[in-house]
Amino acid sequence: MSDAAVSTGRRGRSARRERRTATSGGVGAPYIRRGIPNYEVLSDEGAATIEAKADRILAENGLEIREDPDVLNIWKIAGAEVDGERVRFPKGMLREILKTAPSQFTQHARNPARNVEIGGNNLVFAPVYGPPFVTDLDQGRRYGTIDDFRNFVKLAYMSPWMHHSGGTVCEPVDLPVNKRHFDMVYSHIKYSDKPFMGSVTAPERAEDSVRMAQITFGEDFVDQNCVMIQLINANSPLVFDATMLGALKVYARNNQACIVSPFILAGAMSPVTVAGTLAQVLAEALAGCALTQLIRPGAPVVFGAFVSSISMQSGAPTFGSPEGSLLLNGAAKLARRAGLPFRSGGSFTASKLPDAQSAQESAQTITATVQGGVNFCLHSAGWLEGGLCSSYEKFILDADQLGMMHVLAKGIDVNDETLAMDALEEVGPGGHFLGAAHTQRNFESAFYRSSVADNNSYEQWLADGELDAAKRANKIWKEQLAAYTGPALDPAIDDALLDFMAERKASFPDSNI
Repeated sequence: MSDAAVSTGRRGRSARRERRTATSGGVGAPYIRRGIPNYEVLSDEGAATIEAKADRILAENGLEIREDPDVLNIWKIAGAEVDGERVRFPKGMLREILKTAPSQFTQHARNPARNVEIGGNNLVFAPVYGPPFVTDLDQGRRYGTIDDFRNFVKLAYMSPWMHHSGGTVCEPVDLPVNKRHFDMVYSHIKYSDKPFMGSVTAPERAEDSVRMAQITFGEDFVDQNCVMIQLINANSPLVFDATMLGALKVYARNNQACIVSPFILAGAMSPVTVAGTLAQVLAEALAGCALTQLIRPGAPVVFGAFVSSISMQSGAPTFGSPEGSLLLNGAAKLARRAGLPFRSGGSFTASKLPDAQSAQESAQTITATVQGGVNFCLHSAGWLEGGLCSSYEKFILDADQLGMMHVLAKGIDVNDETLAMDALEEVGPGGHFLGAAHTQRNFESAFYRSSVADNNSYEQWLADGELDAAKRANKIWKEQLAAYTGPALDPAIDDALLDFMAERKASFPDSNI
């Protein structure tokens, strides 16, 4: 695992909710352009101190490059000190190499209206990534299947608050390990027209992903434009393995974006302190990001950080902790100082159910994500059980929270209309604003309207079936899947993809390795 039916005849509130939630194709903004400043908890002096510590780690400790002599040779030619599989980097070397990396880039979608800008003051939400299990209130926890995978792709497509289709939204364990990447990439292309991620579990699977993108977008277009973004995890502490490096080389060579992301549980895979962990994160991320530029200068790359803490009592991962938010925020500043887009954050929780714990922990992390200046947010919806499980109900609850984050990230508009002087003049002292002309002009867009929350009276809640949030979400995802209408896909492209997949699958035997 990496990083780590619509009923008819409804009236009133239920019908209005259905119209808001069962829209096909997600008509929201293609990504967030943040209107709020970055909230920083790390001082410039503190950041400089951490950067100096990272330079020491790189020069004195170095990193291990395991089972990839090609990468060792690339680093040797570039001027690094190579001793067996250990690579040490002179001070300033990596930052000099990274001068060719773009600070912002476009990831193109099959539908150009859904292109996303990654970097700068932009924020892109992508769904959960990597869980082998799925769960819902009806069937409980179980291994994911390709049908589940397609369902989550469809739900992400239909959400107006999710800008990206993601990657491994769950592992389809009913398909062979060495062939399931075909069906996953195809599902993103077929059932959505939002941007998506390619496979990283083997270099040849990365090559297959690139080829499917070339069939969809055209070879020349793919060579000159980013159409996929990929998650490349460091094997913390201070190791990159051949699998991740192999995928990184394929994508960088083909001008496709890599998110180089240390995967760290602080206290186990890094020092127990926030500052020490940030120094390690910076060292690992700079090394991986710089490698992409040695392979193809100018290739898009993202500084990533998946960092959380552990329980010092049990050793279990903890999510939604204040330390996790501090780590996210500090890493974001370090990425900005390095001139790179930043990936982190999500709707994390260790809870096994979409309950109060999951809501509290996820809200803590997603708020820090928006305020801290994250550019690409993986795991924004559906994450449960420390990333082991994709939850249908939590996917809906998280997506609703993402809608709230859109409002928060926009900030406060100050203009003649928002100052509402005409309303104040019309109503005067002691009146009310419900019937004012200004209210009538703005009531539909004035406040965020949750698709899940119940704001009615206790009596109305009783009459509606006494549903808690998870039960309401259960109803909504079923309604959305029943109402799904997919985007058009050129039949010639569809046929070419299916032919390619069939030919490749037939060329080697099934394997679960």
